Amino acid sequence: MYDTSTRKRALALVAQGRSLNSVSKETGISRAAIRSWQTRIEPLPRMRQTSCSLCGPTADPPEDRAAYSYLLGLYLGDGCISPGMRSGYFLRIACANAWPGLINACATAIEAVNPSGKAYRVRAVGYTSVVGYSGHWPCFFPQHGPGKKHDRRIVLAPWQQAIVNAHPWDFIRGLVHSDGCRITNWTTRLVGGERKRYEYPRYLFTNTSTDIVSLFTTALDRVGVEWKSLNQSRTAVTISVARKASVALMDAHVGPKY
Repeated sequence: MYDTSTRKRALALVAQGRSLNSVSKETGISRAAIRSWQTRIEPLPRMRQTSCSLCGPTADPPEDRAAYSYLLGLYLGDGCISPGMRSGYFLRIACANAWPGLINACATAIEAVNPSGKAYRVRAVGYTSVVGYSGHWPCFFPQHGPGKKHDRRIVLAPWQQAIVNAHPWDFIRGLVHSDGCRITNWTTRLVGGERKRYEYPRYLFTNTSTDIVSLFTTALDRVGVEWKSLNQSRTAVTISVARKASVALMDAHVGPKY
């Protein structure tokens, strides 16, 4: 959330004749947010950030830190936070209905992290939103803000980074479960004059936010997984894990969605 002075500074740059794109790149604020401020500069009352009555100006890390590390990965991929009644917020994680095990794992993580211990499911066409209600979600996920994640900076708070460092595989699993997959590639080779088919598994992770991709690859480096970035024409970045030893590590700690 941006205060009024930050909004005024961004609009002052626009008033100088700067494009929304250039102001966005300089300030890290999404173009959509800057554009909306041109018609309303004051934050909506229900979206103003204030110190949490329990956490104060900064959050105390959740007790179940492994569950939080996994949930953080899910949130960065397919999650959002929106204001609810009074001072509460909804955390929603969208999970494809094709993976009921993922839906269950997401609900378990939200229940472990949510101070109320509750999560519920909202079914839609092709997916299920796993939802938790709490006044603490902006404390637990300071990356929350207006606009799309790839239009703003995504940087972990020091306490979040400490949790990810301590539980890197949970974080990696959350990111793969949200924006990744395990697939089987195949190729053919001539062996003794006979063409044979060979299959090999690999993991792929795709995200448009270079910050989130960097968090993913940094975690892979920490656990010794080799990876490479695929060349693509689209703006999203795809990370591939294909070497046999690294795939074995991923299988041991992440595995396919189910």
